[in-house]
Amino acid sequence: MKNDPVDVLIIGAGASGAAVAWSLADTKMHILCLDQGGWMNPAEYPSTGRDWEAKFYGEWSSSPNVRKRPEDYPINDDNSPIKVVNFNGVGGSTVMYTAHWPRLHPSDFKVKTLDGVADDWPIDYDALTPFFEENDRMMGTSGLSGDPLSPLSHPPMPQQPLGLSGPLIGKAMNKLGWHWWPSDTTVATMDYEGRARCINLGHCTPACAQGAKASTDITYWPHAVRAGVELKTHCRVREILTNEHGMASGVVYYDKDGVEQFQPAEVVIIACNGVGTPRLLLNSASGKFPNGLANSSGLVGKNLMFHPYAQIYGFVKEPTDSNRAPPTCLWSKEFYDTDLSRGFVRGYGIQFGRGAGPVFEAVASEQKGILPWGKDHHRVFRKLNGHRLAVSAICEDLPEEHNRVTLDPVLKDSHGIPAPKIDYTISANSRKMMDHGLARGREILEAAGATDICINDPIPWGGWHLLGTARMGTDPGRSVVNEWGRSHDVKNLFIVDGSIFVTSGGVNPTSTIQALALYIADQMKQRLANLFD
Repeated sequence: MKNDPVDVLIIGAGASGAAVAWSLADTKMHILCLDQGGWMNPAEYPSTGRDWEAKFYGEWSSSPNVRKRPEDYPINDDNSPIKVVNFNGVGGSTVMYTAHWPRLHPSDFKVKTLDGVADDWPIDYDALTPFFEENDRMMGTSGLSGDPLSPLSHPPMPQQPLGLSGPLIGKAMNKLGWHWWPSDTTVATMDYEGRARCINLGHCTPACAQGAKASTDITYWPHAVRAGVELKTHCRVREILTNEHGMASGVVYYDKDGVEQFQPAEVVIIACNGVGTPRLLLNSASGKFPNGLANSSGLVGKNLMFHPYAQIYGFVKEPTDSNRAPPTCLWSKEFYDTDLSRGFVRGYGIQFGRGAGPVFEAVASEQKGILPWGKDHHRVFRKLNGHRLAVSAICEDLPEEHNRVTLDPVLKDSHGIPAPKIDYTISANSRKMMDHGLARGREILEAAGATDICINDPIPWGGWHLLGTARMGTDPGRSVVNEWGRSHDVKNLFIVDGSIFVTSGGVNPTSTIQALALYIADQMKQRLANLFD
């Protein structure tokens, strides 16, 4: 079957792909998005049943290597203490995320200038401000404006309730004289744009059957499709082809029946995350691009940044929120910026966990050895269940070229496409940062009166944030795309996902990923006349 050429082809329908599709729709160009997953059916989400927690350990795991849905691809992360988690389908990992919604701070864009490490971004926070605001409206954020240590935001909905756990955390932080604030989230606290408010069906991961949690299949995509964007599901892209002029000419993909197809396009936009994007570029090697597409710098796949999470938790006498959503609706930026007296550069954000469900508590506590078998089992479980408080330090990863994504020489997906291989080690700077975070976390938990303290260091299944593997910059020798997301090597190829991050900050990246996607789309619209110059 012959596919007609399209003006713009987007690969990936997740956080960034959805945002860029929606923004470009007003140009009236023919825009097509391909995603290797399908449309989600909230009636099938785990939170519609009482066994929702059990499903998190199987077909709804956050790890594709555990989940093994037909839409997934395997990832060899044996050589990494942090395992990759992602999701393939319309909405991408926004289907699975916990909806925590910070922004990168202005200082994160000037790390080289401020601290003499890594590199400065080629853009600054102010360039993204209008797009952060636009994205907050589209995704529908809840929060309390005015946090003195965070960038100013204007959430359209009020903040999440503090619940039972919030006051316990707040009082402990107040004792220590440390900053804390209700965090912005993308969980609705009131009915918003067709989404119903949160009714605490359960943990926000793996997915929200209520539709209270913003995922792009229910926020951006309905608007984009109504505006004329075409979205084809169950289409797995194998490689991007180029013509005799070195321009991207389209993609080869496998359709829902496994039939190989070619889709020609005038412009190609990659939105496949910090692991999927370098995998695709490296697999698109050709005679003209022997080391992978858009890789004259040699940096495609390098500088992978995960955000190592150092978590410490304990149990208090007072009841906590257990699995009432969202799990992380409080944050602290007390240790966010560099203070060299701590022994490391840069810093970390703190996320507070309000509790855990009974199945998770039973499994985790048995693994940690604090929940015995035998006659004491039920007594100890009653003491633990519904009494957990957690402190997680989300530590800034500095870019290091040896942390990388390559193509596995043996492992392949169900269509025979080489799988990504991860090589990642935690740096000495990050290690010191994690130790500092654990020590501060212990002080917080002790101030809250917690006992039975346990540590996850790092959180092993914590590779949610996939950043840095196709970084932006003005120097083609030191970056993969320019300051507006265009490949230095292939003038009609753009990247809009987390792989273009120059540094990682110490916060969850989704808000910034989407602001960048909207910014790049805006730049493309402003430059349409000379897009290929």
